[in-house]
Parts: sequence; C-alpha cells; structure tokens
Amino acid sequence: MTDTVLIWGAGAIGGVLGACWARAGVPVQLVDIDAAHVAACRDDGLSITGPVESFRIKVPAVTPADVSGTFRRVVLAVKAQATEAATRALAPHLAPDGFVLSAQNGLNEHVIAGIVGQNRTMGAFVNFGADWQGPGEILFGNRGAVVIGEAAGPPQDRTREMLDLMQTFEPDAILTDDIWSYLWGKLGYGALLFATALTHETMTENFEDPLRIPAFVGLGREVIAVARAEGVSPRGFNGFDPTAFAPAANDAAARASVAALAEFNRHSAKPRTGVWRDLAVRKRKTEVDPMMTMIAEIGRRHGVPTPLLDRMFALIKDIEDGRREQSPETFAALTEVSQ
Repeated sequence: MTDTVLIWGAGAIGGVLGACWARAGVPVQLVDIDAAHVAACRDDGLSITGPVESFRIKVPAVTPADVSGTFRRVVLAVKAQATEAATRALAPHLAPDGFVLSAQNGLNEHVIAGIVGQNRTMGAFVNFGADWQGPGEILFGNRGAVVIGEAAGPPQDRTREMLDLMQTFEPDAILTDDIWSYLWGKLGYGALLFATALTHETMTENFEDPLRIPAFVGLGREVIAVARAEGVSPRGFNGFDPTAFAPAANDAAARASVAALAEFNRHSAKPRTGVWRDLAVRKRKTEVDPMMTMIAEIGRRHGVPTPLLDRMFALIKDIEDGRREQSPETFAALTEVSQ
C-alpha cells in the first residue's frame, strides 16, 4: 500500500517506527506536541542512534493543530495517559475505512475502541528498547518482540498488511488472534520494570539483587492472578515467562524468569526504563496511573488482592511528587510488603 501512515506520537516508539519506515520508502507523517522535535524531524532529520541502527532521515512532521486530511492507517504511540485526548484529536482525520493501531504500553485499546469503535481498533505488542533523548534524537537500544492483532476477532487483510509493514522494521514480528494475551504479558513484565525505577540502578542490577527478587516475584504473581481472573492467559516474551508466576508455579521458576530478564536487559544499550527516565531526567508524571493502577482496579472487581502493586503505585507517586527519592531505601519500602 502507498497511502501515508499517520504516526501520532513521535517519541521513543513512534519515532523509531517512523524513521525506519520512512527509510524503507513508506510514506509517513509524524505528529507530536513538541514543536522543537517536530521541526528537527522535518528540517534536520530524525537521528536514530545506538547499537541496532544509526542513521538520520528527514520525516514529514507536524504538531496536532497542523494535521490536515484523512488517513486510513493511524499508529498511536503516545504515553498511556494521553490516549483519550490523542484519540479524540485524531478521530476527525480517520478515513471512513481507517483504523487505529495502538503501539503503546497498557490496555489502551479499550479507550481507543470507546472513541472510534472496536472494529476500527488494532493492537500492537512492542518490546524493543528506545529512549527519546531530545528534539530529533532517539536511542534505539535493542530489538524485542513485536506482535500485531485485532482488538476483537481474527486477523483481517488489514492486520496482515500492518504485519507486513512491521516486518520491514522487525523481521521477526508475528500475527496473533489473541493480542490481549500479549498485552497482559507485557503488563506483568511492566510491573517488574516499574519497580526497577524506584532506584537509579540498571534493570539488570535490580533483577540480580537477591534481596529484591521476592518483590519482583510477588509483583509478577499479582498481575498474573488478576489476568487469569479476567479470563486471560498471558503470553511470555524475551525472558518473561507468565507461567512461572502462576499460582501453581514454584519460586524456582519465577526466580529463573527474573534471572532471564536480567540477562536479556544486560545486552541493551538502554539500561534503565522509560519510567526511570520520566522520574530522573524528564521530571514528569509516569504511566503508573493509566497502566498500573488499572490492574489493581480489575483485581478488586474479581476479589484478587494486590498489596505489592498498591504499595509500588504509592512509592512511584511519592517520587513523582517529591516526597521520596529514587534509592535503595525506597525499594526497601516495597520489599517490606513482600516479606
């Protein structure tokens, strides 16, 4: 297909996808609220750096106020907390036969579907590592799993089309008829990653600390318990094994999965999470509210307790609001709950 792909959100995920697709000859239009970033992408070129790819390419880019026309293929790549506002802003630019593919963290497909309709909503599970460094600069730290699927129903011609597009970026991208199992798997992994942001140490350093492993195991168990209560069997990827955190699994299996995550992240040029970067560098709110507290809310509906998740949410909020610092002591406040 030759029609332009509209990428709403040109940060770590959207920026890498847009740059790689543009380099492959795919017509791309980036949209971002950061005017300086938009100007850099359009005028000087979007620079992708790191061990996976290093190149610079000019990509058409505008701010939301300057978007014009309609688009059949829209990729939404904003932070989870911006999903509703961004979807409402892009909806007038969605062609009658158009759809929105969420390349985000969380279960934002529910929000998108509530605005544009479930039959116009597609999900993408992405686990490659990237960081927005500044206007026109994105670090592409490591490759990771990529999965495409419809929010409801089996794959369609358009789903296969987007798989083909994703495979120009990640050759190992796959199609699924159950995107929710992957998204819930990522939520389980995401809970562990949020916990690593409680300190300034790397993901691998956190996962290898024997005193912190019980907290990681407990967090994984809580998310998987909620997912199963919701009727979802989460799928694993890149070292995260949801079955290792299931009620019937033993601690040895869960600890082995945490060790696998330490090894996977050891080889990334992105040593810390985007959550850590939001707290330590960009000094802004994280995705903890739309991404993580939702798990606890679903758990409460099913009568599944989530004390570790609740404590972690509170600690992240304390850091956001300046009541705590990212430190081993802050992580210890989480570890106390797992004992």
